[in-house]
Amino acid sequence: MVETGRSLMEAVRERCGRCPGRSVSICNVIEDQDLPALVAESSRAVVQAGRCFIQEGAPAHDFYVLTGGRAKLFSLMPDGRRQIVGFAEVGDFLGLASSESYAFTAEALGEVTLCRFPHSAIDRLVERFPRLHGRLQQEASSELVKMQARLMLLGRKTARERLASFLVEQASPCCAHALKDEHGPLTLPLPMSRTDIADYLGLTIETVSRTFSLFRKEGLISIRGASSVTLLSPGLLSDMAGGIKRS
Repeated sequence: MVETGRSLMEAVRERCGRCPGRSVSICNVIEDQDLPALVAESSRAVVQAGRCFIQEGAPAHDFYVLTGGRAKLFSLMPDGRRQIVGFAEVGDFLGLASSESYAFTAEALGEVTLCRFPHSAIDRLVERFPRLHGRLQQEASSELVKMQARLMLLGRKTARERLASFLVEQASPCCAHALKDEHGPLTLPLPMSRTDIADYLGLTIETVSRTFSLFRKEGLISIRGASSVTLLSPGLLSDMAGGIKRS
């Protein structure tokens, strides 16, 4: 029993002590002294690049908190066409909207680390930590807001506005303040391919590549390699994403 307790505390130090998702995920409503209960109800997983950890249509037995890396979320049509519905980041809680089966597939973009929570474990944690219930409601509300923004993006925005919206969206989690004024250059990692971006924005890869080139010629961005982009005028891109035209 003593050994089990010691192993649990080691797991808490290893998984939670330096976890980049600790402050932004559902875990942030759990006090440090209560982390052993969180760890006891979950397991850690490492997923290699290109591997799927959620499969569309599979029984939805688990929830996932992304603690490292990025993942793309997509659905397939019967004829094989793919629609990317989102890109998960550190701290994201996946599976909340699922009922009996998952509504999307989640594939790792580079190595991904996860905490896996069985549905029954979340039920027990909510009962023990009532604040967690409110945090899960916040997650559900956030998903609804994202869905509404995505409907606007696909239904009303031009190709330029869609790509600007995507770049602003990638910057928002860490640098939201930089998008409200004429901030200096902002470099963002883009682990997803141009094809992924096209499938997310509902555009062809040719249109995405052409729009990236136009943004570069206009001095809005600079690109070095395919895995990052520097926003040279974050404020202008933010305005473009919102349909605001500067004179």
